[in-house]
Amino acid sequence: MLNIMDILINVPVTLIALTGHELAHGWVSEKLGDPTPRQNGRMTVNPLAHLDLVGTLLMIFTGFGWAKPVMVNPMYYKNRKKGMALTAAAGPAANLIMAFAALLIFTVLQIICFKLGFEMPRLVGSIVYVFIFRNLCFMVFNLIPIPPLDGAKVLGMFLPNRAYYTMLQYERYCMLLIMLLSVTGVFSNIIGTGVNVVFNGLLRIISPLINLAM
Repeated sequence: MLNIMDILINVPVTLIALTGHELAHGWVSEKLGDPTPRQNGRMTVNPLAHLDLVGTLLMIFTGFGWAKPVMVNPMYYKNRKKGMALTAAAGPAANLIMAFAALLIFTVLQIICFKLGFEMPRLVGSIVYVFIFRNLCFMVFNLIPIPPLDGAKVLGMFLPNRAYYTMLQYERYCMLLIMLLSVTGVFSNIIGTGVNVVFNGLLRIISPLINLAM
């Protein structure tokens, strides 16, 4: 169970992760010529515009969940399947960028504190850890290729049209399956493994900076 301090850290961190994810969807769709996200008020950093109650609560208490989907109109895309794939991939990409930026900034601050003889406050480290963890969980979860998650739309770019549109027809039922698997913890091992792989990859990227500074 989460205590009060955990909740105070998890809630704002989760809101940032969800907002960045959904805003990225809208931004890419708009760049591809679709005015729908802006018309629906989704091109905003206000988290209230992006929240789905069930998905947000799951994100806070389990580490993975979803936001309110950004409505897009693929009719505006020159290539519908490619446009949908790019728009879908933008959300997980935003979470990856936010996680990497947090890890990089925290590492630089740690090095500076070490050089100056100070110790980084534990609370800062806890917040950064949760921020990185939440973003990576959200990224990995959404890349699972089950409709309506982003991974299914990215996968759709490589599927024949008939198979792609058949898959989309089952979104409603797959959402119930996703909720069931989330609550029962079936996704935990898959997402945990994915997060560890990505996090270790990020550490390898910044390790030369750490070695140079030390």
